[in-house]
Amino acid sequence: MSRWPQCQGDPNGTDPGAMRQQGNVTGRAAEGCSTVSVAFPLTMMITGIVGNALAMLLVSRSYRAKKSRRKRSFLLCIGSLALTDLLGQLLTSPIVISVYLSDRAWDAVDPSGHLCAFFGFSMTVFGLCPLFIASAMAVERTLAIRAPHWYASHMKTRVTKAVLLSIWLAVFAFALLPVAGLGQYTLQWPGTWCFISTGDSQLTGSLFFASTFAILGLLSLVVTMACNLATIEALVSRCRTKATASRSSKQWGRIAMETLIQLLGIMCVLSACWSPLLIMMLKMIFSHTSFEHCKGFSSEAQSSELHKECNFFLTAVRLASLNQILDPWVYLLLRKILLQKFCQAANAVSKCSNNELKERSITLSEEIRRTTA
Repeated sequence: MSRWPQCQGDPNGTDPGAMRQQGNVTGRAAEGCSTVSVAFPLTMMITGIVGNALAMLLVSRSYRAKKSRRKRSFLLCIGSLALTDLLGQLLTSPIVISVYLSDRAWDAVDPSGHLCAFFGFSMTVFGLCPLFIASAMAVERTLAIRAPHWYASHMKTRVTKAVLLSIWLAVFAFALLPVAGLGQYTLQWPGTWCFISTGDSQLTGSLFFASTFAILGLLSLVVTMACNLATIEALVSRCRTKATASRSSKQWGRIAMETLIQLLGIMCVLSACWSPLLIMMLKMIFSHTSFEHCKGFSSEAQSSELHKECNFFLTAVRLASLNQILDPWVYLLLRKILLQKFCQAANAVSKCSNNELKERSITLSEEIRRTTA
């Protein structure tokens, strides 16, 4: 396994050119190296563990409540998402922290290279699983709202459990393909993590594995967005057709709206966190490039340009890792209490506007009567 250049005076090493460049380039590298410390991955790990643990606790309480019987499938998906993100944090964050504490010397932590393969496997599993689970949640809500009778008779909790288990097993099998020689996991810039290799464009297996990962991730985002848009359209049309509703229908509407807002929040987080990395992976694959060139630069002009590319790549990776932290907090923040306050504020604004319209209509009718008289 190749050794990545280390930053002088800081274990983080955000700029790989610090050991190779002189003058102004070295100054910029030193600044980049000092921007992040081991506190960054440590804070992310603690925040992610706390958020996912709280989300799982609240989901467990809601799942056992009788009034949540209609949304148990959705709660199963939310709980599975929190569990997946929690496992991802527990399996990957300690490795990153150990590498940071070792002055970003991956060889010192993993001389055999097996830990790198495990880290890449974990990144693949806990990257695709949340995307697929979010898609399953979006499909579940679409069926519940657009085809409620079919949903009530076919979508039992055992079906949801079977779908979630199938997602985990399928992604697990896909992530094991490099073990069979189809693709590989390699150390990535700046030497603190391992992921799918995009550099061996001549190898059909590596090209297939990397491109399949990126395409599957983007397809899951497209499915999630399409299903959520279809669900929103169905809710809007139903609100227009039903001016008056029974108490049970109103309760169903509140449940549907709550889960939909939570779903939209998770969808936005997934899109913002994963789209940059997935698109960048496809760009590297089709342009036959990789970030192996981040190890060093040949000239100052080239160094300045590649410095921006490498930093953008690192930002995309950090956004993807933030997904495991933000997912549970979206669920925690978009809970029923906050949603009720939001609805109360919206109703207050709506009532004010309706009162103004009524006053204007009364005034207008009086003027018409005076004119005709």
